[in-house]
Amino acid sequence: MDIAAYMAEVGQQARAAVTGVARSTTAVRNQALLATAEALDAARHELAVANSKDLDRGRENGLDAAMLDRLELTPQRIDAMIEGLKQVASLPDPIGAITDMAFRPSGIQVGKMRVPLGVVGIIYESRPNVTVEAASLCLKSGNATILRGGSEAIHSNQAIARCLSEGLASAGLPEAAVQVIKTTDRAAVGELITMPAYVDVIVPRGGKGLIERISRDARVPVIKHLDGVCHVYIDSHADPEKALKVAVNAKTQRYGTCNTMETLLVDREIAEDILPLLAPAFVEKGVELRGCEETRAIVDGVAEATEADWEAEYLAPVLAVRVVGGLDGAIEHINRYSSQHTDSIVTENYTRARRFITEVDSSSVMVNASTRFADGFEYGLGAEIGISTDKIHARGPVGLEGLTSQKYVVFGDGHIRT
Repeated sequence: MDIAAYMAEVGQQARAAVTGVARSTTAVRNQALLATAEALDAARHELAVANSKDLDRGRENGLDAAMLDRLELTPQRIDAMIEGLKQVASLPDPIGAITDMAFRPSGIQVGKMRVPLGVVGIIYESRPNVTVEAASLCLKSGNATILRGGSEAIHSNQAIARCLSEGLASAGLPEAAVQVIKTTDRAAVGELITMPAYVDVIVPRGGKGLIERISRDARVPVIKHLDGVCHVYIDSHADPEKALKVAVNAKTQRYGTCNTMETLLVDREIAEDILPLLAPAFVEKGVELRGCEETRAIVDGVAEATEADWEAEYLAPVLAVRVVGGLDGAIEHINRYSSQHTDSIVTENYTRARRFITEVDSSSVMVNASTRFADGFEYGLGAEIGISTDKIHARGPVGLEGLTSQKYVVFGDGHIRT
């Protein structure tokens, strides 16, 4: 296959499909989503056969148990995909909403209209259910999308693609509105991220290596985050009970997520009181603690933390702990080491809470809440395409609105500028 020619054709078809999707009504796009759900339900056997091919090849290629688990399409996961499509169909449609209308001294009215981004390229790994999640969010927000899943899920993704095509066709939408790349050749990724004539934005979902490569090589804007080095700071004005609940949940509710706490900061004024309460709670959960010199002097059995620990995204039951000189020390540490994902303060002092949310430069900043809440569903977005730590366009969890932009609209009645 001539990869460059193939990807150019995919891009041209996606660009041509944008108009049809953008001018479709909410009802039509919802119809396509619901029809896709029906197609998935009817194709359970075909999905299982395709998925078994991927699993067999994965075992032959030595994929570990965790990768195979993410790859598997169980009946329950097919149920979840179907339910996800129904949920996205039920979400409010952001497209066409006009806000901030105001009369100007000239007599014209100026406002902003919510519009699709255009063609969204999404590159992801392992989990075939992402194909449905990504396609549904892009379609609901009026975009065409090009999906490039991992080579390990090629058969599963193509089976899902057939269901998506069936859903689009039944609603009278162009089937090229959602295209799943048919080749496993990695050159396809290089083409996709360097086609600004056809692709308006790229969303990578995967490991740090994948995202770094795309960020480095892309000639198309990228919505992404690299790391989730998240912090919880326990202030000297914290309620100890709240501090214990928030810190333990932020670390142990799930280990392998980008919004899991990786570094715990404790105000020096209360360190001798709070750390002996916190440490056993973490140890009971099987968490390895790595601490600064002051932490190790207060709590026995804590490993010595190095500079690398303050920068680490463990995604594992490991936690770095540091005693800091009050709010100033916490903010200084976070703004130096944070990946600008999610950071939280535990305090009963309103003034300190306000300083924290003002001065900590992260995409989500929290007061008396676990970092694990940094999630599109928890924020009321319904679903998310990913998390962005960038400062332009979308920031934080990216839902339907994050897959749109705004344009100015002006209403007059024969007005002319003098």
